[in-house]
Amino acid sequence: MSNNLVTFTDSNFETEVLHSKEPVLVDFWATWCQPCLALTPIIEEIAHDYQNRLKIGKLNVDENPQTQSRYMIFSIPTLILFKNGEIQEQVIGFKPKAELVRLIESLLPPAK
Repeated sequence: MSNNLVTFTDSNFETEVLHSKEPVLVDFWATWCQPCLALTPIIEEIAHDYQNRLKIGKLNVDENPQTQSRYMIFSIPTLILFKNGEIQEQVIGFKPKAELVRLIESLLPPAK
């Protein structure tokens, strides 16, 4: 995993995501999910492109059932963008990078 990606877990989700001062993009995924694996390089690129503007990480749904259940993640990959602990946007399924960037840009303040 890219150095810019955070590994979210049931135990760190509240601190890393809900109490984060910066917006957070969470990729809910599993190792057996082919669309999830196809999305991983795109998520890594976005994490590199948006470092210092957006916290990005992955949460393995098989290893973190509490968070998966809390957010009713029934299909993966699911991407949820949080800001101030609140869900701003949710996307289900594989999406191309350009579509994800448009979504992120619509919710972030302009780059300085």
